[in-house]
Amino acid sequence: MRPLSIFIPALMLLFAAMPAHAQLRIDITKGNVDPMPIAITDLTGNSAVGADIARVVAGNLERSGLFRPIEKSAFIEQISNGNDIPRFADWRQINSQALVTGTVTSAGGDKLKISFRLWDASVEKQLAGKEFNTFTRNWRRIAHLISDEIYKRLTGEDGYFDSRIVYVSESGPAKRRIKRLAIMDQDGENHKFLTDGSALVLTPRFSPDTQEILYMSYQGKQPRVYLRDLQTGREESLGRFDGMSFAPRFSNDGNRMVMSIANSGNTELYEMDLRSRQMRRLTNEPGIDTSPSYSPDGKHVTFESDRGGTQQLYVMDAGGGGVKRISFGQGRYATPVWSPRGDLIAFTKMHGGRFYIGVMRPDGSGERMLTESWLDEGPTWSPNGRVVLFNRSSPSSGPRGSATRLFSVDITGYNLRELPTPTDASDPAWSPLLPL
Repeated sequence: MRPLSIFIPALMLLFAAMPAHAQLRIDITKGNVDPMPIAITDLTGNSAVGADIARVVAGNLERSGLFRPIEKSAFIEQISNGNDIPRFADWRQINSQALVTGTVTSAGGDKLKISFRLWDASVEKQLAGKEFNTFTRNWRRIAHLISDEIYKRLTGEDGYFDSRIVYVSESGPAKRRIKRLAIMDQDGENHKFLTDGSALVLTPRFSPDTQEILYMSYQGKQPRVYLRDLQTGREESLGRFDGMSFAPRFSNDGNRMVMSIANSGNTELYEMDLRSRQMRRLTNEPGIDTSPSYSPDGKHVTFESDRGGTQQLYVMDAGGGGVKRISFGQGRYATPVWSPRGDLIAFTKMHGGRFYIGVMRPDGSGERMLTESWLDEGPTWSPNGRVVLFNRSSPSSGPRGSATRLFSVDITGYNLRELPTPTDASDPAWSPLLPL
């Protein structure tokens, strides 16, 4: 993966403000949303790159479940210049509520100038538009940025397409499973393996600036938490502790991390200052405290614990005080993770021989299930807190024992989709939006 600092070498320029009276907007506060019909034309000028960008934008918007890209074969007007004003009557005739046009032109050398415009076909007004100056190789990321702008304008929420996913790639038979760290764009493209499989790895987690990941590795046959720089590939152990260290996660500012350390049959939560490497103990109870996750404001931590006799969810102050149990439904609860919005906590639930991905408010109210299957677990949030990604296993009679894949679901419980990966996949972590 190329260093992010070279992805967008020039500032994005807004060249059209949103008209105050343009009101085209999807209502996403209800459950099952009827997807908005939208026409996404090939960007003109450079036919190959323009068509590729349109294809990626259409794919992003369609997978969100909120948009229905119209087939190009239905287009009446064939856009020859993406800077021209469209013939809106032609687009209304094919029931297109929104329209995307744009251009791709040379900016000298290996650079391109890419612009797009979003139109409201009913009131015949431009809703948004931006221009990007970048290297040709970055066309796919520009497509994600365009998708985010369209999504934000038409839903009122930030997009999540310019982001990446790190996960554990699994291959081989059940008793000799090879687990490698892998990373890819949120749509599955630009896939890359980060480790060679010589050591088992688990629970990768992104830093807030997306440049580093924390994870647990059995390197040297001793399970420890490691920090890896995604640009340089450099990795380091975060300490040799008495016992096993695991389940790490960054704080909201990236200066701290929280993890579990198991020693002599007791597992507690510890926080480390990543600059000084100073440690402090956060919990001190018999049993297992694990799977910690900071609130977005850094003031609280949610975690799972069996201190009350069964596996349940708790919230405490970031310093370790004020512990409160928040899960009270039937069954066991695990792997809590705080939404980037701060309004919900996603979790895994086990009840009646079935596994669920659910969400609840930080005080434990409003619990509801989003998915149910033979084995769903390990939720992670999209950067805008709208989508939950998780891994789903299904029973298999083959040598693998089970097949494990990644799936996403909207927080309404609709739009369940598989995210294709080249191997089995588990322990996903969704990055924040990438820095420009």
